[in-house]
This record gives sequence, C-alpha cells and structure tokens, in this order.
Amino acid sequence: MNKKWEICEQNKELVEKIARENNLSELMATLLLNREIVEKKDIEVFLEPTRNDFHNPFLMPDMQEAVDRIEQAIKNNEKIIIYGDYDVDGVTSITVLKKFLKDRGMTEVGYYIPKRLDEGYGLNREAVRKIYEKGYKLIITVDCGITGVEEIKYAYELGMEVIVTDHHEPLDEIPKAVAVIDCKRKDNQYPFKGLAGVGVVFKLIQAISQQFGLEEKEYLKYLDIVCIGTISDIVPLVDENRVISKLGLRLVAQTRCVGLKSLLEANVGKNSAINANTVSFGIAPRINACGRIGFEQDAVKLFMTENILEAQGLTEQLNSYNKTRQDIEKNIFEEAKEIIEKNNLQEKNTIVLGKKGWHHGVIGIVASKITELYFKPTILIGFEDGIGKGSGRSVPGFDLHDALHRLGGYLDKYGGHEMAVGVTINRNNFDKFAEELEKRAQECHTEQFVPVISIDQEITGKDLTIEMAEDLTRLEPYGTSNKVPLFLIKNLRIDSIRTLVEGKHLKLTLQDGNQIVNAIGFNLGYYAEDFLLGDKVDMIGMVEINEFANNRMIQINLKDIRKSY
Repeated sequence: MNKKWEICEQNKELVEKIARENNLSELMATLLLNREIVEKKDIEVFLEPTRNDFHNPFLMPDMQEAVDRIEQAIKNNEKIIIYGDYDVDGVTSITVLKKFLKDRGMTEVGYYIPKRLDEGYGLNREAVRKIYEKGYKLIITVDCGITGVEEIKYAYELGMEVIVTDHHEPLDEIPKAVAVIDCKRKDNQYPFKGLAGVGVVFKLIQAISQQFGLEEKEYLKYLDIVCIGTISDIVPLVDENRVISKLGLRLVAQTRCVGLKSLLEANVGKNSAINANTVSFGIAPRINACGRIGFEQDAVKLFMTENILEAQGLTEQLNSYNKTRQDIEKNIFEEAKEIIEKNNLQEKNTIVLGKKGWHHGVIGIVASKITELYFKPTILIGFEDGIGKGSGRSVPGFDLHDALHRLGGYLDKYGGHEMAVGVTINRNNFDKFAEELEKRAQECHTEQFVPVISIDQEITGKDLTIEMAEDLTRLEPYGTSNKVPLFLIKNLRIDSIRTLVEGKHLKLTLQDGNQIVNAIGFNLGYYAEDFLLGDKVDMIGMVEINEFANNRMIQINLKDIRKSY
C-alpha cells in the first residue's frame, strides 16, 4: 500500500533559539518543536518532570465536595463501593482507590465491575439495585459515570449517594450527585483535560492526602499502578500524564505491588528494560483479556493480593486468558480476511462484516487490524439471537461517530468517538446500514485517503551515533501526542537483504558513503521481492541501540522503504 511521506516543517531560527536557551542539541530542539513544546518551563517539565509538577487537585470541578464527603465516610467507616470498568484504566482505578482507602483504615470498601459480555460499559440499573441490596450507602464511580444520569437518579431514589470520577465526555446534562469530577465538564478550570480515569483517581487521593495533612508518599507510592493505567488507556502522554508516566515507570521497575511484580517477572523478565512498550505489550493485554472474555474480577484480585503464591496463580490465569483471547482474535481475523478477499470487499470504501458467533469482547481488536491492513473504515459485528454487537475503527479524515449519528435510525445503540465506535444492531437492519455507511464514505471520497507517515527530520548515516540514540531516550516514554521520532535517510545502497522468521521480517545492511547502516523491518518481509543488491533506497525508521553479545550498535527500525529517485 502506498504511503504518503510528510516531513515536519522546519523553523531553523526557532530551533537554534530553543537549543541555545535550553542547552540542547539542535536535533532535540527540532523534536521538541515538532511536538509543540517550546517554552522553557514546558521543556524542563517534559524532559525532567518532578513531583512538584503536579497541578493543584482542588482546581478540578467538585473536588472539594468529593473530599469532604469521603472524609466523612472515613471518619464513620461507612460501607463504600467503587464502581469501575473492565479495562486496564478501570482496574487500576479501582486498585488505587481501594488500597488508599484501606490504608486510611476503611474496612468496608467493596468494588463492582460490570460484566462486559452481559452488562456492557458503565452504570446500569440492575447493578445499582444489587449494590443497594448489599447495604452500600455511597458509590464512587471510577473511569465511568459521567453519562449515568438516570442510573444515578435511581441510586438516589433508593437512598444512596454517588461521587462520580471520570474522564469521558459528558452529555448535555451532568448527573446530580454529591460531586462530579471530570475535567471535560464545560465549567472545568483544571489546566489539563487529558488524564486517564486512573489519573483522576490519583488527583482525588492527592486532594484527600492534602486535606488530611498526609505526607506526599501516601499518594505518590501508587504511581506505579497509576502509570500502568495511564499508558494503557492511550491518553496523550504530555503535561501531567507525562509526569505520571515518567515517574511511574521508575516505580514500576521497583514495584512493591506483589501482583504487578509477578506479572512483570512472568512476561517481561527480571533484567528487561521497563518502558511504555513493557506496559503496552507485556502488561495491558493480559489485564484487558480478563474483561474481554468474562473474568474481569481476576485482574483486581491480582493487584490487591499480598500473597506471592496467589499472585503467581493469578498471573498464570491472566496469561491463560490472554492466550485464549489471542486464539479467538486470530480465528476472527482469518475468517474476516477470507470473507473480504473472497467477495472483493477491499474494493469498497468501507468494510462492514457480521457473523454469528464472533466474540464481541475481542472484535474491536480485529476491527483495528482490518482497518490497518486495508486502510478503510471497518465495522465488525458478532450476532447472537438476531442481535449484533460490535466495534468499528476509522481512518484519519473520516468521522465514524458522526457517520453513525447520521445513520442512527438503523442502530439500537452506538457510542464512541471519531476513530472508534461500539454498536448494537438488529440483524434485519444490518444490510441497509452497511449500504448507507458505504454511501456516506463514498460522499467523503475515502478511496482517496492514504496512510501518512509523519517524519521528524531528514538525517544521514553519519548522524547515526550511540550518543544520538542515547539522547533520544530523554523523550521516552512514547505514546499519543509524543510519538517515537521517525527519521528519513536517503540514497542508501543495499549491501545485503534477506528475510527472517519464514519471510515475516526484513533484514538489511546498507551503505551511505563509507557508513554502514543496519536496519530491520518487522512484518515488512514482503518488501524483499521489490529490491536487489545495489539498489539505491530511501527509508524511514526509528533509531535504536541493538545490544547483542555485549556489543552496542545503532539499528534502524524500519517503518517504510522505497527506491530512490
């Protein structure tokens, strides 16, 4: 698939000014400018955040009301329930708040996670009723609740009170509760709106600690868990999220959480580097797998346990759930791909597929992979008893949520945002819905859309040094709004080219004058047929240090390659 290469605009004068005033290399100044981090204070916080860089938690809407009500609950040792979500953000949010309240001497703190496969996301009346019947008087929502207007009203009718902590977009009406803490409220005065749900919980325990006159360590000690939820929820890793993730990763490496330590040792290794990739690929999928296949409680149990043997047993369970999730995902992906190519659906502007038995807890991951493979808005739906539940993913430039809004008459239920949606649809409406979505995409000319690779800077082989690669690590952890820097190198001559792992990956040795450049392209093995020894090529990639047998050498992690012109 052809990709469009775009180099970020360079402002040489501003780059030189940033480099000079902050004692940085021009390369680092360029990368910061590309990320719109230009003010001296912002640069300091970005490169070297400290515990003093957290914002005042009481600037959040309703924070004082929430803290006062929780203080009352702590004094009276009230029976509180934390109502969360089944993903990593929800699980870590429950863990942090429950552990913190337990440390305050509260013995009556329960938690509730709705079953993804039966109840779906967020508050529901049946769950509220069950909570009431168990004698709880105060519900604290984490990573959900902002849209639960009717469910919270019902809770009050039963005689309960509710505190909402959330980070999702509110409806026109804010729930009537003791407090509704959400920085996306229209009346928000908090300087950063990008926190994950667990980040909002972190601000809550920071505020309680300050009101109680506790030492900073009483809330900072949870940054390892807060960091896991923040990185996993794909929120922008800038501003306060940058502080959370940068400081939190240091704590993850020496975590005292028995469950997290067990998960790391089993899936990452004792001597491996702890970074955002560790969290995104080693930790997050295993926690998410619990909720995806119906065992959402086990992830919280793992984080809460203080028993090493129990932690090891739960780690084995999570790994087993993840393997099951991977197998289900692989089967759905292969089935979907077969249907697409058998019916030439890749020629259409959208891909909308539905099949009986497709597991809707996993279908969103497959929709992402299909979207990535064909670069088309994709919706996959699993049907059961005539009702379909599914997920959709879009491509930049096509607002999928807006498209669903226009076609809402065909859907029983939908939600999400521009790039990702969830849907519920009656089987009888499926074909017409698919037809109308295709028309909408044709009107937007999505067939003209191509993937864009944003390049930070063009460099040469001579620029590739260990010092350069080490300097780049100051930008970690990478994530949304702080992507891994990508560089363009032109006119390299291919000295050797081969594939690895049965043709899956591409391995290259290239020459730039007298400079040798090593490159590896994961999942790019299909390019091997397009090039010959001696060909001149341009390539885009990340600069990495490859450590093998006590040798450290620069390697380019390829993102794309094409012949030089």
